Amino acid sequence: MILVTGGTGFIGGVLVKHLHQAGQTFKLLLQPSARQDFFPRGMGLNVALSSLNDVRGVRASLQDVDVIYHLAGVERSGYMADFQSLEVDGIRNLTEAALSAGVKRIFYLSHLGADRASAYSLMKAKGIAESIIKNSGLNYTIIRVSMVYGEGDNFTLSLAKLIRTIPFITPIPGDGKVLLQPLWVEDLVTSLQWALNMKSLENNIVQVGGPEHLNFTDVLNQISAAIHKKRIMAEFNPVRLAGLMQFLENRVEGLPNTLFWNEYLAENHICALDSMPRTFGINPARFSQNLGYLNQNFKNRKNNN
Repeated sequence: MILVTGGTGFIGGVLVKHLHQAGQTFKLLLQPSARQDFFPRGMGLNVALSSLNDVRGVRASLQDVDVIYHLAGVERSGYMADFQSLEVDGIRNLTEAALSAGVKRIFYLSHLGADRASAYSLMKAKGIAESIIKNSGLNYTIIRVSMVYGEGDNFTLSLAKLIRTIPFITPIPGDGKVLLQPLWVEDLVTSLQWALNMKSLENNIVQVGGPEHLNFTDVLNQISAAIHKKRIMAEFNPVRLAGLMQFLENRVEGLPNTLFWNEYLAENHICALDSMPRTFGINPARFSQNLGYLNQNFKNRKNNN
């Protein structure tokens, strides 16, 4: 049986649908929360309810589990994110319980740039978590991924919201030349599924990204074109812009959080352009090919108001 953490999140929700369609036996580890953004509908679910910091609850959730997909993260939490609790303590509890339970393999979704010596809190936490997994005694596959986009993401939808909210200009941190490598969520989830049967990836770290290196200004221009909003990209001091976004974070729903602005866009997050074809035999979609959901999502929100 497969255990999925973060199964009601953006990426986890897509993975759960794929596992269901493939007839895989799985259960979800749900953390007690009033908010479950992507709770799967129309399928029977095996659910375990426990925080990753509840050692006894985690142990109980691992009964009959052979494989773990650990996709839970705190990226959506903004400046209130508790990196230590989920990304470090939670991983330690999960891996220790998994080793005792006889789990055969754990998949961990990390980020390009993860490094325990990083100056950025998210990347440092991811790097520490990777180290815990590598030293846990479990068979592991760590997938460092670039920015992932798709319907329901915390990337393109928040940027589209920003573009729609502010007329005429779109503020960007610095010169907008930081390089990103957007990867469509369906391509990522397909690779996660295929990795299950790839022995060559056991006890390895894999870096994956989309087929293009795009600077942040290019990304914004493509989103602007997709939602038919022409804007002038205006450079702002990153520190001042981060302060502004932190001020607005709890006042305007759906804007990019300060974690996105202040950390992820502080440096390039790219890998080899052939990473997906070379590792998984997948030719990933170009960024502009799958942005139609931006308009559909906006229409649905207007209709619901």
